[in-house]
Amino acid sequence: MRKYASVPISLADSCLLRMTELLPESRLLILDSDFSIYRRHGREPVPVVMPEK
Repeated sequence: MRKYASVPISLADSCLLRMTELLPESRLLILDSDFSIYRRHGREPVPVVMPEK
């Protein structure tokens, strides 16, 4: 994950990430592929639903 440590996160993305931490059963319907890099609680992948490319 050090490879992505310098990837900035926007305020909107950080709010969505925090929401998934507070509501563990939530899933994000999102188009932003950055969420494949982000981790909730520092270690768990964010549960997302993304359209295929």
